Amino acid sequence: MKTNVHKLTGDAGTLECILDEAQKSAEYNGLGKKQSLQLRLLAEELIGMLPELLEIGDGEFWIENNGAEYELHAALSAEKLDFWDREKILSVSKSGKNAASKGIISKLRLIARKMLDGYSMSIEMSNSMDYQFYDMGSVTMPMYSEAWSLNSYRDSSEVQNSEDEWDELEKSVIANVADDVIIGVMGKKVDIVIKKKFN
Repeated sequence: MKTNVHKLTGDAGTLECILDEAQKSAEYNGLGKKQSLQLRLLAEELIGMLPELLEIGDGEFWIENNGAEYELHAALSAEKLDFWDREKILSVSKSGKNAASKGIISKLRLIARKMLDGYSMSIEMSNSMDYQFYDMGSVTMPMYSEAWSLNSYRDSSEVQNSEDEWDELEKSVIANVADDVIIGVMGKKVDIVIKKKFN
């Protein structure tokens, strides 16, 4: 089943549809209290990622489920991205330099921003130790020209052997509730897909 598809813009009010659709989907499919709460938590985590990304483009949101398998989708487009927007993207910290990303949501947001901006950030990211997490989760998927997976990141030897990285995962809501988070480029769009299978 696929819910209604909602337009997402820079207007914060458009993000309310994400929580509304999570609740409707939970009710329609008869999810229990714990499962409904988990779906809502994932919706809230997605909302936390989107405001900065929607400053440089618009998007669409929907939820799909096949039985107990759920996916929250945000498809983003950066067609209105120009030189000044790219400068803003690279100004991650107040100092105007790329800051070390702290927290899984910050990492996911930076990955999506990098993909929205195409390859113009690639050199900037590859020259920074702060962006090694990008390579740790990089995966090949047939539907995407470039993709990143939270599971691949979690399974990487660098994360497995880093107390700080592992501790960050342990404290993250999305890393503990979601089965996986996929971020991928398809044409001019970037997909963020949060996956959860309810038992």
